[in-house]
Amino acid sequence: MIGSRIAAVGHYQPARVLTNEDLAGMVDTSDEWITSRVGIRTRHIAGPEEPVDELAAHAAAKALAAAGRTPADIDLVLVATSTAIDRSPNMAARVAARLGIPGPAAMDVNVVCAGFTHALATADHAVRAGSARRALVIGADKMSEVADWTDRTTCVLLGDGAGAAVVEATETPEEPGIGPVLWGSVPEMGHAVRIEGTPPRFAQEGQSVYRWATTKLPSIARQACEKAGFAPEDLAAVVLHQANLRIIEPLALKIGAVNAVVARDVTESGNTSAASIPLAFSKLVERGEVSSGDPVLLFGFGGNLSYAGQVVRCP
Repeated sequence: MIGSRIAAVGHYQPARVLTNEDLAGMVDTSDEWITSRVGIRTRHIAGPEEPVDELAAHAAAKALAAAGRTPADIDLVLVATSTAIDRSPNMAARVAARLGIPGPAAMDVNVVCAGFTHALATADHAVRAGSARRALVIGADKMSEVADWTDRTTCVLLGDGAGAAVVEATETPEEPGIGPVLWGSVPEMGHAVRIEGTPPRFAQEGQSVYRWATTKLPSIARQACEKAGFAPEDLAAVVLHQANLRIIEPLALKIGAVNAVVARDVTESGNTSAASIPLAFSKLVERGEVSSGDPVLLFGFGGNLSYAGQVVRCP
């Protein structure tokens, strides 16, 4: 195998929309307070009858349809999530069962907000090694289930959703592909973003995360571009983890992607953790803001103070 490529993407969000005005009736906050600090206007919230694997399966089905593939074509399922309540069966196995995928390797990847780009790299490596021919890579999280709805500093951030990509082998080096991943973490600062306790609740040290993301990550993202053989100004789009508009905009500026479309899906979706990158990427593709073959930087960061980024060619 020469390499791998993203053949198609898809996304899904629950129907219920929670506005800033709705939140102002729940906690001491306001639309002005939220938009000025994080840039979020709305977020989608799943109901109790919508588990994480259902969100994931909807997004995956759309990606499969867009790729012109059937469940029988998939031999590896990877689900990036940090909101799986049950330990077993894992989300990947549940998604495979929902879609009727026969006998795949099925694994969950928990790297929180950087989960999708870690899972995408894992699929790329599996395909390059010949361990898989075609993979389904999904980021899905139900952050509303781990939100502390009494904490105005965190509950305003979170939303639910899923995004997916079909990754398949390429036969020639000229085909659009997935660039090498640059990944790592700062484990001694893992306490800065947490989902802990019984029941589990999301918490973070916002200022620590902001400083780390805006000062340490630009050079790492540029290195990911270099590994793929691109200068930042060559990028057609930049899709960062959709954490906070006040992080996304300065980080994109410091990367130097001056000609790129910058995904700002956080404004309407909130922070959907592992779902945020494939969700935002799929929307760019759906709206025609990027064209087939365009180089796009995907860069996840957050929980565990982990990061992973790669340049991919748009399907």
